[in-house]
Amino acid sequence: MQNSRKICVVTGSRAEYGLLYWLMKEIEVANDLELQIIATGMHLSPEFGLTYLKIEEDGFVIDQKVEILLSSDTPVGISKSMGLGMIGFAEALSNLRPDLIVVLGDRFEIFSVVSAALIAKMPVAHLHGGEVTQGVFDEAIRHSVTKMSHLHFTATESYRDRVIQMGECSEKVFNVGALGVENIKRLKLLSKETFEESINFKLGKRNLLVTFHPVTLEDLTARQQFSNLLQALNELEETHLIFTKTNADTDGRIINRMIDDYATAYPKKVMAFTNLGQLRYLSAMKFVDGVIGNSSSGIIEAPSLGIGTVNIGNRQAGRVKADSVIDCDPSIDSVRKAISELYKVECIEKSKMKVNPYDKVGTAINIVNIIRENIGMLSVVKKFCDISPRY
Repeated sequence: MQNSRKICVVTGSRAEYGLLYWLMKEIEVANDLELQIIATGMHLSPEFGLTYLKIEEDGFVIDQKVEILLSSDTPVGISKSMGLGMIGFAEALSNLRPDLIVVLGDRFEIFSVVSAALIAKMPVAHLHGGEVTQGVFDEAIRHSVTKMSHLHFTATESYRDRVIQMGECSEKVFNVGALGVENIKRLKLLSKETFEESINFKLGKRNLLVTFHPVTLEDLTARQQFSNLLQALNELEETHLIFTKTNADTDGRIINRMIDDYATAYPKKVMAFTNLGQLRYLSAMKFVDGVIGNSSSGIIEAPSLGIGTVNIGNRQAGRVKADSVIDCDPSIDSVRKAISELYKVECIEKSKMKVNPYDKVGTAINIVNIIRENIGMLSVVKKFCDISPRY
């Protein structure tokens, strides 16, 4: 497109792509913008389902693929993947020459691409900055990405305040709500029968959706914490369980092996998926009684579907939460009590109110309009904006 601005969206995981989908669609149909896509990370891994194929099935053209994942999820392996990412993203950005790079969140591949963009003097727009997740090193990555970015789209007003507190100028920081909530509004979710058919699994009298990721700032706890969760779940009667597996995080393979073993041991009540995809995942939320684990989806999306969340441990500590979120520590007794709380009448009624602090109207189109208004004025030279300057 002649005289159009090139907007390069970077995606490295199935969950992240699901959040970015409608934003990518809005950029794609804009007459004055040209969408570019870099696929990386788990999208290109057979272990995680080669989910770049889903991007292509949705009609998008992937402009560059950047291979970074090794067959190791140790700290050394993750650090080496970040190094490979720096090399690959530097080459990809040199080839594409975007006017703006759009990234979401806090994963290590996002740190790599934004670092390469900084050296290449290319402006970055960052989604979901200002959030706090105290149990994982993702928090430090997120704040680092904020300081290397030039346009900021936060999911709540308190997150906007935090980005400004970090020295970013207020006129470049916008509270637009969460793209995950907009997905719920814009996607036509599956019927119960169609959903059951799509996963080849019948829902039970009670049903729970389980997503648990490693807590990367705590040593040697992934196996023990997840073992405690499985023991608490195993005590439930007449309850079917749908597990989604972890991302490419440190010790993620430990949890994935435990999920596979558990699903094999209890095939009549357990199903496990490497990749449900956004439509089936949100449809699952529609029909289950609650979300169990430590995924951000239980904090951000679940309240808009009228279900409660049992949020385990420190991974999401510090996030803004709806009243329908029940926090507990990763001990067997605490998880057991939290699940019991989930089924209490008062908790069910509270969840049905669907009060979600991440809900705002028109998130994707608002982001596109703000990009359109600001892209010609972005400078890679940033000043630090003090809240209370000292003289």
